[in-house]
Amino acid sequence: MARIVSGAVPSPNIWNSPQVYEVENRAVDPDGLVEAAMRGIRPWDGATVLDIGCGTGFHLPALAAAAARVVGVEPHAGLASLAASRCAALPNVAVRTATAQSLPLPDTSIDVAVARWAYFFGPGCEPGLKELSRVMRRGGAAFVVDLDGSRGDFGRWFRQTVRSYSPAAVEEFWSRQGWQRRELDLRMVFATRADLEAVLRIEFTPEVAAHAAEETAGLEIFYPNVLRWRHF
Repeated sequence: MARIVSGAVPSPNIWNSPQVYEVENRAVDPDGLVEAAMRGIRPWDGATVLDIGCGTGFHLPALAAAAARVVGVEPHAGLASLAASRCAALPNVAVRTATAQSLPLPDTSIDVAVARWAYFFGPGCEPGLKELSRVMRRGGAAFVVDLDGSRGDFGRWFRQTVRSYSPAAVEEFWSRQGWQRRELDLRMVFATRADLEAVLRIEFTPEVAAHAAEETAGLEIFYPNVLRWRHF
């Protein structure tokens, strides 16, 4: 079993099913709305970029295409190894096995930080926010991309799966922290129904996933997200 750094917040979808999560990553946001929204706020051309919870490194090559340096941080050693292998030919990418709340980086060393569907889910992530404040340079920006659990069928399926989740509490938390927000109407577009249904099974309980598959026609799912950001 792969080593997982102490203090990591579990990510059952990618930790247990990395190959299916790869399918999900390929399906999400074919329109490039997330990157366009972040670039409109703080571009990373020539910058030092941090990807927190980088998983298998899916987004690292795209970041590295414009950034001067990219650091991926992932608490699951097996996934971090896959990310390092994925980026082995990219000299400006480094992958570290660590948590969001204990980043292996010097003070004021990062221009742009990104966390996609990782760790920063609201109440409880204060230690990670403190670490962000430590590593971010003046003039930098941090982005958190997360599901908007208050909207759409996907949000409803998520609330049915994670009964303790409160969209209102999450919004109140981020507002109190002083972060800005923008709704993003993303899509997931799959090549096959088998891929779509496999992703539903790693995101939701078996019962909810079965209902979600019944409710979904075709190969596309509306995937409401929120982009949150803070300037430093």
